[in-house]
Amino acid sequence: MRAGYELSHLDALEAESVHIIREVAATFERPVLLFSGGKDSAVMLELARRAFWPAPLPFPLMHIDTGRNFDEVINFRDQTAERLGAQLLVGRVQDDIDAGRVTEVAGETRNRLQTATLLRSIREERFDAVFGGARRDEEKARAKERVFSFRDEFGAWDPRAQRPEVWSLYNGAHRKGEHIRVFPLSNWTELDIWEYIDRAEVALPSLYYAHRRKVIERDGMLLADNRFLTAQPGEKVFETTVRFRTLGDADCTGCVESEAANATDVIAETAVTRLTERGATRADDRISDSGMEDRKREGYF
Repeated sequence: MRAGYELSHLDALEAESVHIIREVAATFERPVLLFSGGKDSAVMLELARRAFWPAPLPFPLMHIDTGRNFDEVINFRDQTAERLGAQLLVGRVQDDIDAGRVTEVAGETRNRLQTATLLRSIREERFDAVFGGARRDEEKARAKERVFSFRDEFGAWDPRAQRPEVWSLYNGAHRKGEHIRVFPLSNWTELDIWEYIDRAEVALPSLYYAHRRKVIERDGMLLADNRFLTAQPGEKVFETTVRFRTLGDADCTGCVESEAANATDVIAETAVTRLTERGATRADDRISDSGMEDRKREGYF
């Protein structure tokens, strides 16, 4: 190393993620990058763009659409793909419901139904590597994931049978029909993500910043009043200033009261919070202590 040359914390994370993304592009035949329009996938897309710039992305983007996303997120997803000239594939949960491959239960979210659509899309497109934006600090099941995470022919994950990863040596070996989930942001934290968004000026849906919105308080969480979720008897709808820390379906993603109107403000807020974003704002993660791990074993993100 040249004397006096040191990487900052963010530089080191960026270099590691770019290395992982390039390693996948060089090793696998048909990779795909999951892009939901959320902040983590937006950062991952920015890293992928930088990894191959000025060449275009060598793999498509894919979104598993439940049909219950916020309109702002879907618009951002489509505009971003068009701006980058990227191929965007959309796997629709509604198609699997209509075909009878999954059954929607009245009153429940569509979160779990995404697994069937995700696995079907991977199988139909013959993808052998799937980039995901999960980070280890998000949730305890995600903390168990390797950077290269093996999935068997059924898309299932076994946390007790993961391959060792020594230093930056990743094992992408798999047979036909199996695939590898790849998590270039594994070592990032929520604060790292926001510091990178601020530094690299990564564009995000407006929902991530403070805005006035009608909300409903339910089970200690503020949920947006929208066409997918309305107030139940006894619940009050009121307007306040909020932002979203994470973005999922509009019927199960909570928001937090905040005045953070830009990335710098969000960094200051995130630096002192004591709750993880998923624990604080995702109702679907509260189904049980092992809810996320159970879903991941079945092939969830």
